Amino acid sequence: MSTFVKIKALRQSLSSSEAKLADFTLNSANAIRNLSSVELAKVVGVSQSSVVKFSQKLGYKGFPAFKLAVIDALNDESSEPKLHGKITLNDSLEQIAEKLLSSKLAVLTETKNLNEAPAVEKAVELLKSAKRILICGLGGSALVAKDFSYKLQKLGMPAIAEPDGHAQLAYVATFSKGDLVIAISESGMTREIAEVVKQAKKNSSSVISVTKFGSNLVADSADVKLYSVAEGESVRLSSILARTAQDFVIDILFIALTQSSRQGRKLLEHSNEVVGEFKNN
Repeated sequence: MSTFVKIKALRQSLSSSEAKLADFTLNSANAIRNLSSVELAKVVGVSQSSVVKFSQKLGYKGFPAFKLAVIDALNDESSEPKLHGKITLNDSLEQIAEKLLSSKLAVLTETKNLNEAPAVEKAVELLKSAKRILICGLGGSALVAKDFSYKLQKLGMPAIAEPDGHAQLAYVATFSKGDLVIAISESGMTREIAEVVKQAKKNSSSVISVTKFGSNLVADSADVKLYSVAEGESVRLSSILARTAQDFVIDILFIALTQSSRQGRKLLEHSNEVVGEFKNN
């Protein structure tokens, strides 16, 4: 997972000193190649201990490991799509399309980089073994949850998506070991979703979270943590990009499930045939 991806995902939850280090790394990464931890602290205007803590918060043992990771990220950066500015009131339709496409490509790429194969594979196994599946989300995340429930139902899996927070909580109260909650929350701090997760764990049910990267109420209690990215710089695009990233995560899970289940593929083909026959009549 790219160091730059980690920093962008954690940016909003950093302390003031850590935020300074994050911004310096993102804007002047090349300079870090030739700096020691003491020199970096002096350039940024923070303490050396802040540099070490920042490195550890990103998952590295210390500054030397962080520095090597930054160098690796710089070497790989040329292949990463960039976000080209914000959409403005004066943009032409061509400019809007270009900026939106660029934004979506960046979000999809970072979301892919945040989700490593072992976590996805574990999520697939939990889905395949679940007795009942509740997919919960509010607002735009509820739309993503509903879409995923339709996909799983076509594979013959007992999945429901209920958009009302109280109904979600009432349903999960009946859960037990072997049942599964998929909690979708862009921020990971949605109170209603966090409460559903809390109740699920109280009942010994499994939880898969789909949230922003880093520690948050929803992900901290999950058995499997999956991540979605939404660029926070443009409010007008945020909900669009959040759904783009969340849809990408559930589509990865759906395709992985379809690939691993012959019975699921047969059911999917049959359901498509039934709908197709109805349309043609």
